[in-house]
Amino acid sequence: MELTRNNGLDPNLYLQEETVPISDGSNQTLTQEDFFALLTEQLANQDPTKPVDNDQMVAQMTSFTIAEGIEDLNSKFESFATSMTSNQALQATGLIGQDVLLPGNVGYMAEENQGVSGVVINENTAQNMEITIENESGEVLKVIDAGTQAAGNIEFVWDGTDSFGNVLPPGNYVIKAQGDVAGEATSLPTAINRHVDSVSLAASNQGVILNLDGNVSVDLNDVIQIGG
Repeated sequence: MELTRNNGLDPNLYLQEETVPISDGSNQTLTQEDFFALLTEQLANQDPTKPVDNDQMVAQMTSFTIAEGIEDLNSKFESFATSMTSNQALQATGLIGQDVLLPGNVGYMAEENQGVSGVVINENTAQNMEITIENESGEVLKVIDAGTQAAGNIEFVWDGTDSFGNVLPPGNYVIKAQGDVAGEATSLPTAINRHVDSVSLAASNQGVILNLDGNVSVDLNDVIQIGG
């Protein structure tokens, strides 16, 4: 007769690890299966003398279906918005190296003789229009006489020199415009062409950011025109 030696306890006698994960309660979402399970319990335990009204049951089912559909739609919309933003950023990379027209009155020269260009936004006919170039300290460097201009966007180009023809150094320059509108001296808004150095995505899916020369960043939606 052959004997079998047992070198220890049966492994099945040891405490086994849990194979079914225990919920920590963080998932508080009711699925469609949960809803129908609750509805079944409601029907099974209803008062036979006061059964659930069919219209009420249909209303409950409809409300749950609508809520589940809205949640699913929100999830898909968030995914779609993220995808659209990424696609927009990819397309915006084509702006790198180009000029974009932006509302404002600050121009930037990256090097001497580069100059600054833009438009004066003139909603009415303006007489004696003048475009003034100032440094960041407010000192007037040059005044460009634009004469009488009809309503519209009046393009201008400053060559980067002062009133005496001296070449000015790189940096920021303030562009101001004014003219006589209906007999009154009026300040006129301007838009300036700026050079795009790079493109980046804003935090929290807020859109695409254009990084301009002169260490300035703007939202892509602020662009009025592409190309100077």
